[in-house]
Amino acid sequence: MTYDGISDIIQACMLGRSLGKYVVKERKIEMAEKKNLLTREGLRKLEAREQGDLSENAEYDAAKDEQRDIEARIEEIEKILKYAEVADEEEVEQGVVNFGSEVSILDIDMDEVNTFKIVGSTESNILEGKLSNESPLGMAILKKRVGETVTVEAPDGNFDFRILDIR
Repeated sequence: MTYDGISDIIQACMLGRSLGKYVVKERKIEMAEKKNLLTREGLRKLEAREQGDLSENAEYDAAKDEQRDIEARIEEIEKILKYAEVADEEEVEQGVVNFGSEVSILDIDMDEVNTFKIVGSTESNILEGKLSNESPLGMAILKKRVGETVTVEAPDGNFDFRILDIR
């Protein structure tokens, strides 16, 4: 069984990872929901026991496997919350790119404008316009102002970006 955000574990279990308040709240809600599932899973096991020999009961085995997966996810969420550093998006310097900023940048080489929200590594999803503050581009634009140009070094060469807008 796979879970959304499993990379949270790999990234946020290290000290100093930033999470937005929304993600922390989302993980706490998920953990509460998972803990409630344990009760339902326990009931499912009891119902499976009533169906006969547990060693041959596929429903019992499935419930046991699912409960193990749920307990593992709860443990993972607890680690995320234990080691995460919650970033307060309201306590940032205005006029510069910070954690939580929404930034429009021009890819000078491609003549293409993209808008990203700067988020912690555990929240990042480039397809949703969420750029990690720890990515090469994210690190390059942090603390920069509108009009500044940054160069990002990549294996394919250097790429230049200009900051057009910060919200």
